[in-house]
Amino acid sequence: MTEEKDLKTILSKLKYRDDAKVMKQLVDNTLQVKLRMGKVKRKMVVMSGKGGVGKSMTTANLALAFARQGYRVGLLDVDLNGPCIPKMLGMKDKFEMTADGALPPIGPFGMKVASMDFFLKQDSSPVRWKGSMELSPVWLGLMEMNVIREFLADIVWGEIDYLLIDLPPGAAADKPPVIAGFIPELDGAVVVATPSEVTKKVVKKSISYARDVGLPMLGLIENMSGGLCPECKTLVPLFEGGCEDICDELDLPLLAKIPFDRELSKACDQGIPLPDAHPVSQSFNAVARHIQNHLESKKSLVS
Repeated sequence: MTEEKDLKTILSKLKYRDDAKVMKQLVDNTLQVKLRMGKVKRKMVVMSGKGGVGKSMTTANLALAFARQGYRVGLLDVDLNGPCIPKMLGMKDKFEMTADGALPPIGPFGMKVASMDFFLKQDSSPVRWKGSMELSPVWLGLMEMNVIREFLADIVWGEIDYLLIDLPPGAAADKPPVIAGFIPELDGAVVVATPSEVTKKVVKKSISYARDVGLPMLGLIENMSGGLCPECKTLVPLFEGGCEDICDELDLPLLAKIPFDRELSKACDQGIPLPDAHPVSQSFNAVARHIQNHLESKKSLVS
């Protein structure tokens, strides 16, 4: 209850009237997040710090890998301005509102999926932020964080084994730690990067920042690790080198090297998951098993 006490202490020092009962709303919201997340066994975020590296594709396929192995999986898309997880999974359903909260739509292999995309009227509808946020990026960031907190508090995930959270893209290195602060007992982060030197430079900063504030790193997935010829299946390098150097430098496991594959791209565009026997699916299955074994061994050491 430390967080609740700290929140009450801060709000008690405000010298303005609380006609809207903001203090009560925040405390209730924080307790509700703890209640919802308490039913989730494992919670992890997928991050990068650099846009355009295939983070959402990675999140979707990693979630599919856990679900294919029989785990109960939830997937939260918190890319509020450009949500695309539902498209990649072929989902067009909406939330079902109940007295207990919002029931997330059910995706492939029984996954529970939540996304801002389910609130939009059509595919071309943009997410518009109204009010003071239009004048200040500080207010915009505050509004986004409040929406994410409400996602965690209001969605009825139920008892699930894994919750994967697809974090926003871009260079806002502070977002992963802030979002991680909302989630009790977060197990860690999976980092996505391409072998580009520019990308690796940005991703290194994001990893260092996240570690400085106590966010555990589960490993790195190298995406676009060469282009796969659709005819002869030859792997052609797209960049000089790979991500082994930053993994060695930062003592971070290299979980997988995912090629730029036309079949994978087509699967994401059409919302049809790759078959389990596909090499890319097998790579993500291996990553899921590695993470599961790592978390179980870590739990055993603590016990």
